[in-house]
Amino acid sequence: MQSSLRKVVVGTLFFVASCIVAIVGYMLAGWTVVEAVYMVTITIFGVGYGEVRPIDDPTLRMFTMLVIISGCTSSIYVMGGFVQLIAEGELNRFLGARRMTNGIERLTGHVIVCGYGRVGRILATELSQSGQQFVLIDTNQERLQEAETSGLFVIVGDATEERVLESAGIAKARVLATVLPDDTANVFITLTARELNSSIEIIARGESPSTEKKLLRSGATRVVLPAAIGASRIARLISRPSVEDILKNSDHQESITDDLEQMGVRMMELCIPPNSELVGREAGSISFGSGIQFVLIAVRSRNGTVNRDSPVMYAIQPGDTLIVLAPRTVELDLQRVVKPRDIVYRGARA
Repeated sequence: MQSSLRKVVVGTLFFVASCIVAIVGYMLAGWTVVEAVYMVTITIFGVGYGEVRPIDDPTLRMFTMLVIISGCTSSIYVMGGFVQLIAEGELNRFLGARRMTNGIERLTGHVIVCGYGRVGRILATELSQSGQQFVLIDTNQERLQEAETSGLFVIVGDATEERVLESAGIAKARVLATVLPDDTANVFITLTARELNSSIEIIARGESPSTEKKLLRSGATRVVLPAAIGASRIARLISRPSVEDILKNSDHQESITDDLEQMGVRMMELCIPPNSELVGREAGSISFGSGIQFVLIAVRSRNGTVNRDSPVMYAIQPGDTLIVLAPRTVELDLQRVVKPRDIVYRGARA
């Protein structure tokens, strides 16, 4: 590509220089500027209307011959550079598309990602970091240009069409993730993918909660609702801020929390009131009663310091927060244990 561009530049400079030298030469022979320019034009481009003035001088005839040779040679050189520039560009595009096709055909057990918008970009980054092989499909060629430059496998096309999914190797793929912002398109992609590969795992994105059942009926293995996940995260930030602070440095914060929830356990926060029976005791010696199992993860003091290294040796103070891992079913029991002691005034409880 650079050599052909260099040919165009060099040929153009030589052509311009030939024209200037020719014009100056005719002017030295006594011709006017207009006559010289006209003579050079009809000579180089081979129009041949006839000389402006009779060329009887052998030297001037020889000069005219040199003008014809240099002008035609440089113009042909420039045109050749242009043709080579176009041919190389087309050839590179063809070879690039061929390499892309051959690379996708060799994939086995890979992931197909339908949609390269906001969610698709994040998903592609996560898959790249985890070393997963995947193919991106999107109708927007400009979006995929950046991914293709980065060395990713891309296909420009509509994922609802069978031929596009087949070109992405759906017969040998392990997972298909359709993450388009259009629920209707995700349903059609799910139907098409399930028909082409009955054993593939399909993870579909749903914008509306009502679409979840439709996606599952269409053949989706799992449905992810980004709006619901975002709302759940905000709720956790409100109800369990200390837990979120502990997990914020983790690269897989969301997956850790979700995996724990699926196993029926949860990271809970137990705030110690001033009148609690646990005040003054070592965190490792506390017991919440028979049948209540828990794991002490960390202790957050009232000044905001988090003790993770040796929380069992920590002396509990009023205003501290115990962060424990326990079954969700015992959360209310744990909250009752850390309540302040009841104070009795003449038979009446405070």
